[in-house]
Amino acid sequence: MPQSEDKSEQTSTELSPRRRRLLFRATHRGTKETDLMIGGFVGRHIGSFSEAELDELEAVLEMLDVDLADWLSGRRPVPPEVMTPMLERMARECSALGAGVPEAARRV
Repeated sequence: MPQSEDKSEQTSTELSPRRRRLLFRATHRGTKETDLMIGGFVGRHIGSFSEAELDELEAVLEMLDVDLADWLSGRRPVPPEVMTPMLERMARECSALGAGVPEAARRV
């Protein structure tokens, strides 16, 4: 694995059942846009999340796709009443240029 890759990118068989379930939920949201943004974020970090972060992630995954897509893409600000450290981290990472684009599809 290249040095720049996060060690949390593991195959699903190396993950606990809870982490595998959360990864599946993150990559099967119902819209391609949220699958790429949320699934990409979760895929990069799932192996390193603490139990508390997994709890936060579960709460985020309960939110509606339409809201998450708008918040994570920066189309609408995340309302203060639903902002959590996990959602803030996701919004920051997902709003970066090229976020959601699979590594193999990126141009150098």
